[in-house]
Amino acid sequence: MHLVDAQQARRVLDRLVGYKLSPLLWTKVARGLSAGRVQSVCVRLIVEKEREIEAFKEDEYWTIDSIFSEKGKKDIQFESKLHKIDNKILDKLEIKNKEQSDKILADLENATYSIAEVEKKEAKKKPLAPFTTSTLQQTAHNRLGYSAKQIMMFAQQLYEGIELGDKEAVGLITYMRTDSVNLADKFVKEAENYIKDKFGDKYTSGVRKYKAKSKLAQEAHEAIRPTSASNDPESVKPYLDDRQFKLYQLIWQRAMASQMTEAIMDNTRIDIAADKTPYTFRSTGSVIKFEGFLKIYPTGTKENILPDIKEKDVLDLISITPEQHFTQPPARYSEATLVKVLEEYGIGRPSTYAPTISTIQDRNYVIKEEKRLKPTDIGILVNDLLVKHFSKIVDYKFTAELEDDLDAIALGKKKWRPIIHEFWGPFKKNLDIKEKELDKKKITEEKSDEVCDKCGKEMVIKMGRFGKFFACTGYPECKSTKQIGTDGEKAEGPEELDEKCPDCKKPLVKRHGRFGEFTGCSGYPDCKYIKKQPSELFGTCPKCGKGHIVGKRSKRGFFYACDQYPECKNALWGKPVMPEGKTESEKCPDCESILVYAGKDEQIKCSNKECKYQK
Repeated sequence: MHLVDAQQARRVLDRLVGYKLSPLLWTKVARGLSAGRVQSVCVRLIVEKEREIEAFKEDEYWTIDSIFSEKGKKDIQFESKLHKIDNKILDKLEIKNKEQSDKILADLENATYSIAEVEKKEAKKKPLAPFTTSTLQQTAHNRLGYSAKQIMMFAQQLYEGIELGDKEAVGLITYMRTDSVNLADKFVKEAENYIKDKFGDKYTSGVRKYKAKSKLAQEAHEAIRPTSASNDPESVKPYLDDRQFKLYQLIWQRAMASQMTEAIMDNTRIDIAADKTPYTFRSTGSVIKFEGFLKIYPTGTKENILPDIKEKDVLDLISITPEQHFTQPPARYSEATLVKVLEEYGIGRPSTYAPTISTIQDRNYVIKEEKRLKPTDIGILVNDLLVKHFSKIVDYKFTAELEDDLDAIALGKKKWRPIIHEFWGPFKKNLDIKEKELDKKKITEEKSDEVCDKCGKEMVIKMGRFGKFFACTGYPECKSTKQIGTDGEKAEGPEELDEKCPDCKKPLVKRHGRFGEFTGCSGYPDCKYIKKQPSELFGTCPKCGKGHIVGKRSKRGFFYACDQYPECKNALWGKPVMPEGKTESEKCPDCESILVYAGKDEQIKCSNKECKYQK
């Protein structure tokens, strides 16, 4: 019952925040927005990272890179960097400009080079723990490029079951929503036997156990692992699509490697003195002596092979190169790094990360640029509003403490009702004040120097759900609006086309709307002509055999249907599955209807609701 109480408290807290704050955003900012106990903290992290990037000032710095070889032997060359001046380790930004770099090169012009010191150390690299939900999301994003939502969708498919040839569907992995790193004794024994048979005794080291990062890890489920060690990736590959296979391979490799021996590395450091100068260069390298777990789960360990040389050996300088660099701003969060920081702060649960990241993109608070998360204007505005007026809701420490309270409820150390009461009282009081105090006009409008082309009145910068735009202050008599460019200034006029409007004969222009680019009349709003765009085709309609399945839009949203409506009323409830390189949608093997990606998890199912087939 403690666990039930904890779940009840989490559910109530999430709804108190979401159901009360979201309507406030609708009335004070724009319809269709939402707030949430975890999602709003996510947006804050992304907005604050963007402000760090905007405030960043780059610094110039130089490095001196060289290539050496043994005296008279140019077959083995190795890289080195200037490391010390007068026995003081160089700070990254110490060589600030070309003048300093040129002086160092001049000092080194006639130098001879010899080995000052050689240090070799044997190091052991331990295998990583098997996957939890968050480590799977981070690793699969970094290695495979999948989004958090995709990772959980493919993992769900592997968990629910795959038909292996003539056999019944087999669940290939254990439950994928877990923060436990434990493995069942049965699997550990299977893994040990498999490793011994495949690679030999020296690759096993008995049972390896791992500790979860959190003392309060919920260990009702094991770590994510293959259900059978013998189902190695190659044996199941024929029955999986490419993306399922890559994820399964990663899970199998990580779980099996967790029960293998350490890898043994030889780490070498060589310091090179430039005689009669204050400069010292350094080379580092490592060589794998014994692969251990890397045999199954390579981690990208770089081998920089260095020659077997001794102190005082003389070297030949092959080249020396000054390189100009500039410090880089902090990187935006990827989905993987956002999951990592949420876990470090103790915010939310691993099972909630994927849907939360998906939600903040659906709300248009965040967009992806080059696989990185960037806040939109509306995301920044909503974040700033919440930070200013509901600071506790988006406070990292407060949100993490709430998680601790929920864990304490699960352990029976706290009662759930007092926790809710303590939160609700101050939150409700502040909410009532802000509902009266906040003014939509002040929040969403800014003055501008722009004048309306239609009526000559001033225009203001307004904020809508999809960003900023100029709007006439003469509304509702004048409904004129103008786009704003990415730099906040008036956007250049829409691109004019060599094509006339069939209704009023004015030129057609390319415009951007909430659903993307379209072609319309330059005489808008007097002329509202919009050119019908050619539809993306998804194969022949299986119902009538004449039309094609195309994407359509209605008041209820986007859907897919036959383009011969109303003669053919075949409509689908998901996006048709188009095999790569094919022009026809994939058909259901049971009833020949079109297969579609359906539901939030994009499960592949038959579009015929009477057919229960799913892939």
